[in-house]
Formats: sequence, structure tokens, C-alpha cells
Amino acid sequence: MTQQIGKLHKLFDTNFLEYTSYVIKERAIPSIEDGLKPVQRRILQTLFNVDDGRFHKVANIVGETMKLHPHGDASIFAALVNLSNKGFLIDQQGNFGNIYTGDQASAARYIECRLTPLAREVMFNRDLTEFIDSYDGRMTEPVTLPAKIPILLLQGADGIAVGMATRILPHNFCELLQAQIEILKGNEITLYPDFQQQGLLDVTDYDHGNGKVRCRAHIEETNEKTVTITQIPYGTTTTSLIDSIEKAAKSGKIKVLSISDFTAENVEIEIKLPRGIYAKDTIKALYAFSDCEISLNTNLTLIRNNLPETSTVEDVLAFNTEKLVQDLKKELEIDLERQREKLQARLLE
Repeated sequence: MTQQIGKLHKLFDTNFLEYTSYVIKERAIPSIEDGLKPVQRRILQTLFNVDDGRFHKVANIVGETMKLHPHGDASIFAALVNLSNKGFLIDQQGNFGNIYTGDQASAARYIECRLTPLAREVMFNRDLTEFIDSYDGRMTEPVTLPAKIPILLLQGADGIAVGMATRILPHNFCELLQAQIEILKGNEITLYPDFQQQGLLDVTDYDHGNGKVRCRAHIEETNEKTVTITQIPYGTTTTSLIDSIEKAAKSGKIKVLSISDFTAENVEIEIKLPRGIYAKDTIKALYAFSDCEISLNTNLTLIRNNLPETSTVEDVLAFNTEKLVQDLKKELEIDLERQREKLQARLLE
């Protein structure tokens, strides 16, 4: 009996470790090489495989990606919409939702997508890509893509694995490229996050990709009886922000007359104030008692050499810059060899 229990414990331990390893490496944590999780990589590879310059129905792309990704269409669709809304690698046509309001995308059969010119240029090169068999052995997929830009820091990432999690905040594209130039010159760099939703950022407790940041909405005093929110903190939507204000109002911490959301392409939440309440005091209360100010814990966990580790922004960017130099050198060497073969063939003729 004791021996059987011991075997059962060993079986559970082995299976749990395998499951843990799978979730960390194959689902939740991005790779330092191309900054992508497996589902994102498989979506991009599928888009590249079918790319003809025209838009494709998202439903078709999801179906094709299922040949590489064994976790169902819902997870693929959600990842594709999220990747598209980052605005760098996937062009979209149709309603992909709204990052400001939190509105959901239309059904996959109604919307279309394709690779952006940037993605075609910097994400793919078969000569530099190592391929492995897909989960059923019928196709091949890339281990990582030969990304020429620091995708991990550009887009950021969120993921919860077993016993660890990652939250990498996005950064400004131009600042990343300028920082890579400084690295090549041998200069030190300092980078801070930047968000699509804009807003204000306090990096007092930020530690090179780890630690904590505080994000604030940008609130304008339209007049003494009206305030307007024009930028929201990262990780919030206008809906969640309004809900937090209404909750604070119900508890008596903030006094408001009405809240109107006019958000479309830009954020615009208008708050009217009752008699005896003025904008200057209300702005302070909004920061204190609503999601107009939030704290974000950051944790730069990634996969390097097939193992999870916690890194820093500067280390990741230095790695990507060195990899870029090596990849460009390999491209030139391969092109040189092909040109020599052409020259030899012509000289033989």
C-alpha cells in the first residue's frame, strides 16, 4: 500500500512538473528572441503563409492557425484581436473593438486582417528561421521569428503561468530605436514605458522593467462646474473608469451631477458638478477615490534559452540589438554566397 501511494505521488509530481513547464514555455510567457507567445507567433506565421497582400477573413485565419495551435478557436481569436489592436503587426478591417471603451470586436466572420508592411519587412526570413514539426506532425512552425525590432518591449505582455507571472509594459517605438542606436555607440540608456491610452506616469518605484508604476488620467478643468477626462490610465477603459467614479459617488466620496462618455477615436468623459462643488477640488477627489489613478505592478519575466527568468529593460534591449547585428550579418553572408554562385554559373557559361 505504501509503495503504491509512493508511485502515485511520483506520478502526480511528474505530471504537474510537465504541466507547469508547458504552461510557462508554451502559453503564458513570451520569448526574449521575438517577444511573442506561441499563439501570437503561430498567428503571424499563418498570416505570412497565406499572405497575398489582400485582407483575409479573421475566421479563416483562426481556422488555419488551429493547424499549429492546439487550444481552440476562442483563444486564437482573442490573441489575434489583442495583437491587432497593438497597431504594429496586423492591419485590421472592420470592428476590432475599442481599446478606450472596452467594446468587444465583432464576430470573426465579419472582420478581416492581414500583415502590416512593417511585419512583412522585419518579422520573417526563412534563411534565419529554425522550424520544428507542429503538434500533429503535419506542418512545421518556427521556434522563434527573426524579429528585427524589439517586439517584447514595443508591445508589452501580460501572462499568468504556474508559480510565476509576467507584466511587461509597452514602450515608445521611436525611443526604442534611438536606444538601440545608443547601445551600438556604447552609451548607457534609460527607458520608461509609454501607452496607447497616454495618461500621466510616475516611475518613482519603477526598477528597469520591474517594481511598480502609478498611472494617472489626464483631467482638464473645462470650467469651474465641468471637468473633462481626455486620457485614461493603462489597463483601464472608459467604462471601468466611469464605474469607479459612480461607485465613489454612491459612497459619498465624490459629488457629481452627471457623467457623459463621448469617446470615439479619442477619450472624452465629461463630468458635470452640482451646486457648491467646484472642479479644482473634484479633480483631487477623482485621483484619490477613483481609477483616475492606479498602481501597476510590473514583472519582466521571459523565456531565454528555453528557461524562464526575470530580466531588465536594458538587458532585453541589449540582447535584441546584438541579435539584430548578428542576423543582419548572416543575411549579408547568405546573400554574398548566392551572388558568388550566380557569378560562378555565368563565368562557366
